[in-house]
Amino acid sequence: MEKNSDWKLKFNEIFQICQGELKKTTDIGKKMLSASKTNSTLNESYEELGRMVTRALNDNEIEWENPRVQEILKTIEGCKKDLEKMEEEVNDIRFSDEKTSDPEANEDVDNPKEK
Repeated sequence: MEKNSDWKLKFNEIFQICQGELKKTTDIGKKMLSASKTNSTLNESYEELGRMVTRALNDNEIEWENPRVQEILKTIEGCKKDLEKMEEEVNDIRFSDEKTSDPEANEDVDNPKEK
């Protein structure tokens, strides 16, 4: 009977330890989710502020004679142009007429001057 009692005590002890660890893990997970949401809000705020400053600089509402700011503005403009070009290329691919499986028809499309 004493062995049975010892086994129950050990089991309850292990169960309580597991329960405590599960509670800690849950609490940590909740904090991490909250931190992730806060970090997203922070990043969105920085992005919005950056867009506002960029517009104000482009509209000459503010002046900021800092070489790094000028480099960043050039990078932003370059990225915008690259994205516009990529969007055009994607649209060209999406909306281009598909070539038929007939090789002669493909020749006409590929080399219209050869006929």
